[in-house]
Amino acid sequence: MKPTLLVLAAGLGTRYGGLKQIDSIGPHGETIIDYSIYDGIQAGFGRMVFVIRHYFEEAFREKVSRKFDRFVETAYAYQELDACIGEFKLPADRDKPWGTGHAILVCQDLIHEPFAVVNADDYYGVHSLKAIADFLTANDVSTTDYAMVGYILRNTLSEHGGVSRGVCQCDEHMLLKKVVECKKIEKAGSGARYLDGDGKPHVLTGDEIVSINLWGFQPSIFPQLQSQFERFLRDHGGEPKAEMYIPSVVDTLITGGKASVRVLQTHDTWFGVTYREDRDMATRCIHKLIAEGLYPERLWG
Repeated sequence: MKPTLLVLAAGLGTRYGGLKQIDSIGPHGETIIDYSIYDGIQAGFGRMVFVIRHYFEEAFREKVSRKFDRFVETAYAYQELDACIGEFKLPADRDKPWGTGHAILVCQDLIHEPFAVVNADDYYGVHSLKAIADFLTANDVSTTDYAMVGYILRNTLSEHGGVSRGVCQCDEHMLLKKVVECKKIEKAGSGARYLDGDGKPHVLTGDEIVSINLWGFQPSIFPQLQSQFERFLRDHGGEPKAEMYIPSVVDTLITGGKASVRVLQTHDTWFGVTYREDRDMATRCIHKLIAEGLYPERLWG
């Protein structure tokens, strides 16, 4: 069975100032999602699932998915605020999605096979997607064996503001020991820095291995996500901007002995559209990759 590629595309794009999921960066209107789907098909994924919001579904289908529906099977899940919350009462002032962990959880009735997760606004490249696909289809992978593509921090920073990254600690066998979601990581000389939740500054070398949400999971993750989401709602559901992030979910599973995560290290350079100013850089990068022959000029013929 081929694995599924899950694309998280329900974000509000607050820092970007709009729906970056459907903004064009390619020469014929291609979005970053187009290149992720193209790379995913080349890497061996057999199905694509998109997490979106109902209010922009029509625009998403028109701008993005209609172009490749004939090339690969697609399905949709909806990250609405009331999804998977059970008896929890939704706060009246909540308008922000519950985070990337919740985005995966809303797909639990659609995915029953190994799957990888990517963000809609990040470019990962065919090599990284092939690495995660190969892991998911290996014969010796158990139901609690997960994986993550680990990038070098300095290869994942924006020139235009802070980014969120999962900063990782690995053992000598490249198994993940700990991952911490750090927000607003910015360039600082040859390294980086960020402020923690208390406003305390932290310095990073830039050589750290980080997650940019390219994960490989088994369906066994879903009941674990549901359990953690219920706990999250009890503890933080009344906070208008609190989110349950994938790195936090994974870290809890690792420390509790419920999963192992292999880190597949890459030296690829990230680009994405976290900020509006990132779009020009992403466009230049795509045109360079087309000139180098990695992609056809017209992606879908």
